[in-house]
Amino acid sequence: MRAVLVGAFAVPVVALWSLRRSLTLVRVAGGSMAPTYADGDRLLVRRTRRVRRGEAVVFRNPVAPPGGVPDPPWLVKRVAATPGDPVPEEVRPAVRAAPGATVPPGSLVVSGDARRSQDSRHFGYVPARDVVGVVLRRL
Repeated sequence: MRAVLVGAFAVPVVALWSLRRSLTLVRVAGGSMAPTYADGDRLLVRRTRRVRRGEAVVFRNPVAPPGGVPDPPWLVKRVAATPGDPVPEEVRPAVRAAPGATVPPGSLVVSGDARRSQDSRHFGYVPARDVVGVVLRRL
């Protein structure tokens, strides 16, 4: 009887642990993804570094004050270009790319859904290794 109880308890714990490793929740701060996501929205994110153009992703904020920690630590933006895609014209000055250049391996170009967004037009390429995951849905 005791082994059955331990097994019955272990299965949900392992399932919860597995979900926690593959999913996370992120709260949106700011309006750079409006109207898709609003300030305060909670997003369910699948942890992965495999992303496709058009997907909304969560990644480490590349803009940190000198010697400090970025605020917020994570950003939510839409993938505008992946490695091998042409560098979008509006991003070329930020990454010093010539017309016809492609996004280098291990890099992404991201953009906010709102025009006033801080994105690759301002901070350049995002290292793919800094991606936390892909937004699955708003909760």
